[in-house]
Amino acid sequence: MSQTDIADALPPVLRDQPIERVTRDGVEYVVLGTAHVSRTSVDAVEALLAHETFDAIAVELCDSRAQGMRDPDAFKQMDLFQVIRQGKAGMVAASLVLSSFQKRLAEQYGIQPGAEMKAGMDGAEQRGLPLWLVDREVGTTLRRAWHSVGFWQRFGLMGGLVASVFERQDIEESEIEKLKQGDMLESAFSEFATNSAPLYRALIAERDAYMAARLREQAAQAGFGEGRRVLVVIGAGHLKGLCEQLRTQQSDPSVEAATLAAAPPKARWPKWLAIGLVLAVFVAIGFAFHRNAALGTSALRDWVLYTGGFSAIGAIIAGAHPLSVIAAFIAGPIKPFRPGIPSGGISAMVEAWVRRPRVADFETLRDDIGHWRGWWRNRVARTLLNFFLVCLGTIIGEYTAGIHIFKSLLGG
Repeated sequence: MSQTDIADALPPVLRDQPIERVTRDGVEYVVLGTAHVSRTSVDAVEALLAHETFDAIAVELCDSRAQGMRDPDAFKQMDLFQVIRQGKAGMVAASLVLSSFQKRLAEQYGIQPGAEMKAGMDGAEQRGLPLWLVDREVGTTLRRAWHSVGFWQRFGLMGGLVASVFERQDIEESEIEKLKQGDMLESAFSEFATNSAPLYRALIAERDAYMAARLREQAAQAGFGEGRRVLVVIGAGHLKGLCEQLRTQQSDPSVEAATLAAAPPKARWPKWLAIGLVLAVFVAIGFAFHRNAALGTSALRDWVLYTGGFSAIGAIIAGAHPLSVIAAFIAGPIKPFRPGIPSGGISAMVEAWVRRPRVADFETLRDDIGHWRGWWRNRVARTLLNFFLVCLGTIIGEYTAGIHIFKSLLGG
């Protein structure tokens, strides 16, 4: 049967849907492109499952996102102490922001974000079919996107995320359907993703290649061959790239997937720059003591006051508890002596201990972060905000202290 005959035989709800059929290693992949917030996409998944027979269903989800759909309240069990201690505050905040963006879209039309993926998951369970989760972990994608752009471009990246949360203008349903031409992550970063080739590669192109490799890997592990059929439910922004990768990819799928799933190496220069600055400041303080005890005492006092003061100001702006502010003031000056433990982490852990998040804070978290006041009202969000602002304050304090100390030496 030709592609035209297949299209003519489809139910009306599927005739205008982006569907591609790719055969690789004897396995036919029926790839349905969807919008992540669309009633029509949910209907399309259900209609395709009812109209055709499949041996497995693959969806554009990673393990953590799938778990979030199965148990929407799982985030309420989040241990803030562990999140902060393990250095995951940034990833948790970014994931919450993306979740808020999706929720804002969904609230306008009474449909949950990723409902078409949930329809695919439910269809697999109802039919007793294998479910393949083929997308890359969202945390890995965000880290690779962050490391793919330069220092100044990261401000645009953060700006796109912030704008996606606080933009209150309603979106027309016709515009929702246009998301079939893009991707939810790309949409969350607004035009910045479209205009940045490295960011587009991390958010879209790499995931196209990863998902194609995962499909081939899963098919091989399941022993699928001639005559087997797999329904693939993905965002339509990935449709063209994924199908191209399925047709042309020649590398070992396990190696390809492992390579693309690897966390990006951390840039070394920011760390060495920070170490160099602190060493230079301490050398200057030592030289000041060598020249004059009073001058050295003044330099040491400047270091404590500037690093501790700006750290404490960050905590105050975050609306932190007085004990958290004190912890920030103490942690700022001694940051160089405890590598790996940011000053914001110490202050945030004190905040989480003094003002333990209530069940209500977790229940309203996604709603609260969609309004700027909510970041101060919600104890979970405020703890994360405290972490970032204290870290920022410490950095500002280090540079300010260094400049002031060097000026004092040169002036003396």
